[in-house]
Amino acid sequence: MSRTTIIPIGPQHPAFLEPLNVSLELKEERVVGATLNLGYNHRGMEHALSLDYKKSQYLVERVCGICSNHHSAAYCQTVEAIYGVEVPERARIIRTITMECQRITSHLLALGHIAEVVGYENLFMQCFRERELVMRLVNEITGNRVHYSTNVIGGVKRDIDAAMERRIEDVMSDLRPRLEELHAIFSRDSTFVKRTKGIGKLTREQAIDWCVVGPVARASGVAQDVREDGFAAYDRVRLRPVVREEGDCYARTMVRMDECLRSVDLIEECLPLLKEGSVVLSVKGHPSGEGISRVEAPRGELMYYVKAIGKLQLDRVKIRTPAFVNVPAVQAMLPGARLADVPVITVSLDPCICCTDR
Repeated sequence: MSRTTIIPIGPQHPAFLEPLNVSLELKEERVVGATLNLGYNHRGMEHALSLDYKKSQYLVERVCGICSNHHSAAYCQTVEAIYGVEVPERARIIRTITMECQRITSHLLALGHIAEVVGYENLFMQCFRERELVMRLVNEITGNRVHYSTNVIGGVKRDIDAAMERRIEDVMSDLRPRLEELHAIFSRDSTFVKRTKGIGKLTREQAIDWCVVGPVARASGVAQDVREDGFAAYDRVRLRPVVREEGDCYARTMVRMDECLRSVDLIEECLPLLKEGSVVLSVKGHPSGEGISRVEAPRGELMYYVKAIGKLQLDRVKIRTPAFVNVPAVQAMLPGARLADVPVITVSLDPCICCTDR
């Protein structure tokens, strides 16, 4: 008679930075079923966001610290659409630069995390060493390391002068060979490859069925990237989405690694586009109407819906985060895996429970 064992992983687990629980059904050392349990971190953010539309442009950054700038950009774009205003081109370019900087810091955190779970502590530290270069650069550009607070309705609060342009160029020139070195380790290190290749596969059909987005989708052959829609200044640069077909932990890792290098390209392309002009447009009165906006956050498509009724208080704010649709797909990746691979598979999703639960 064949028996299975049910064991919980999380909500407190060394591999999980935030609280989530996966109930595993095991047959010996193989996973034959998995059930995801969420809801440990609900903060009622969407209710708070409806209180004051001016304060919300800063509060949305607190939904998630790793993609905070993308949240504020999406929110501001939504309210700007309700107002019917066109943000100055210089502000759109600055938004693009800061969003790509944050994409690098977010991906390097995810890369460091999976290196740590595999047991490659030195690689984990190297990822965070290179990440620190961009964290310090963003602090110089915006005045903050995590919650940039630079996006406002109508543009951005802080400009980039000629000295800062040169500083960005220098950091990107220094960062590129460092990222290439990391790329070589992730792609060729025998231990890392053995722990990730063929592990936690998500086929293209499963990716579509589970509605995953961002690097998780692109690692399974779904060529979907909201940046191709041309929000901010992405219509001014040469965007080439990174897509792989394998759909395993290795593919998800390498998509993020390649996107870091692609972000350096995009930032360098943006700098010559900075022409003289305003960085913020004055917007008066309270918004009235409905708006929807999408951006490509580091984890994928981030969507905001805002309903305004001509008052300081908003009637409704709805956020659809990428982690909200990506994290449940772990239930499709785990069956057939060994118990020892569960943390690696889960971390390869780059799960953010702050984004998921809000």
